[in-house]
Amino acid sequence: MTENLFSNPAAVKAAAPLATRLRPRTLEEVVGQRHILAEGKLLWRAIKADRISSIILYGPPGTGKTSLAEVIANATQSKFERLSGVESNVADIRRVIASAVNRLANTGQKTILFIDEIHRFNKAQQDVLLPDVENGNVRLIGATTHNPFFYVNSPLVSRSQVFQLKSLTSAEIKTLLERGLKELKCRADEDALDFLATACDGDARKALNSLEIGALTTESGRITKAVAEESIQKKAVVYDGDQDEHYDTISAFIKSMRGSDPDAALYWLAKMVVAGEDPRFIARRICILAAEDIGLADPQALVLSVAAHHAVEFIGWPEGELVLAEATVYCATAPKSNASAKGVWSAKADVESGRTLAVPDHLKDTHYQGAARLGHGKGYKYAHDYEGHVVAQEHLPEKKKYYEPSDQGFEVRVKERMEKWKQLLKK
Repeated sequence: MTENLFSNPAAVKAAAPLATRLRPRTLEEVVGQRHILAEGKLLWRAIKADRISSIILYGPPGTGKTSLAEVIANATQSKFERLSGVESNVADIRRVIASAVNRLANTGQKTILFIDEIHRFNKAQQDVLLPDVENGNVRLIGATTHNPFFYVNSPLVSRSQVFQLKSLTSAEIKTLLERGLKELKCRADEDALDFLATACDGDARKALNSLEIGALTTESGRITKAVAEESIQKKAVVYDGDQDEHYDTISAFIKSMRGSDPDAALYWLAKMVVAGEDPRFIARRICILAAEDIGLADPQALVLSVAAHHAVEFIGWPEGELVLAEATVYCATAPKSNASAKGVWSAKADVESGRTLAVPDHLKDTHYQGAARLGHGKGYKYAHDYEGHVVAQEHLPEKKKYYEPSDQGFEVRVKERMEKWKQLLKK
């Protein structure tokens, strides 16, 4: 008769994926996250002192959120209860909390309630947790790949310490891979380990699962680079179309162009292209940068950016990336000036915060009958009738200065022209 797998813990462990079998049991076994787990850091101190209350672990997949929650439960000798933000409901939450209250009252043992993908809970589900988190009936550990300040209810975030986990470095991943080789009792070439450590993009789970696939599918018991490449298959770029990676990457792209770094700008562009970002979104952001950060230092930048937007519309992928690359390099290497942007921001601030200025009578509309009787247009001077096509005439009822041309590119000529006008008006 076949042995029941679930009655044999050793069999259960052997059947689990390698990443699960290698989960750390103590703080000392945790690889990476030294920015929050190094000796003396806040989370390290809280765990060692058994002063964990409610925390939210936020970071990319495969960075050890679940593993860290289990380590905390072990270190604090707490009962570990796990719920899923996808599958669990309010009844499940209430059942776990009731057990935790009973356990605390009868044995004094505390309960850690780990909720994976806590951002998936709706407001009602998150609100159910609040009273018991606040009075200490359970110690909540929420895990999410989404920014909790956007995707988790504010009352729950305000009652929790938020710790951001970072993608593991290649060296840290390699440490885990070497542990995996011992568990699997196999060998791997150095270049195979280097490849896996790099290609997994800081995702420990992906690296270990790829190592296990390689070990199980090679007869020689030796994992070469070729085997490693087949095991991990195509690299998946960490990128969420409407969340942190989306906004962080476009921010880096814009700031690289603004900082006149074409190499960095092209890298962030490539990341968005590979991840499948909407090319129209990228093109729109280039147009905005051309107007805001280049301005009149090179007016051609906006013309080229708008042309790139139109070109991408009718070319599409993959050739559209060539158009965006040209616009990216042009804008990154163009002279920079935000003088016109600063001008309108300053003018807007005056309009929004100060008294609205009235249009002077001599500038008012005169196209309708009766305008002259109201004094509209009286005294207006037609600029083209004067030398240099400029005239000494007030166009605002109060003296204001919003536009200050820079010493960059074409704006130098604008500055010279404005200075010439100033001299003419002095006459």
